[in-house]
Amino acid sequence: MAMVLAFVGIVWLLGILSLIAVIWVIYDIVTKQKRMPDTEKLIWILVALFLNIIGAIIYYLVVKASGKYEEAPEERFEGLDNPIEI
Repeated sequence: MAMVLAFVGIVWLLGILSLIAVIWVIYDIVTKQKRMPDTEKLIWILVALFLNIIGAIIYYLVVKASGKYEEAPEERFEGLDNPIEI
């Protein structure tokens, strides 16, 4: 009985980790990958949904490690030099 409970606990833990990995990938794609084409965003979201943790690892190694789609820090504050006057 204890082995069954341990197995169920491990399955629950892996399920929660998979859900967190998918949510992280989708959040990162939507909020941080501003220069990524929309079709590529859709492909990465589908990869994350279908491959779960493996998809998140692939996404991290291919996209996040290169950083080619993220905007540079100076691009984020580009329009703040000229404040809007009311």
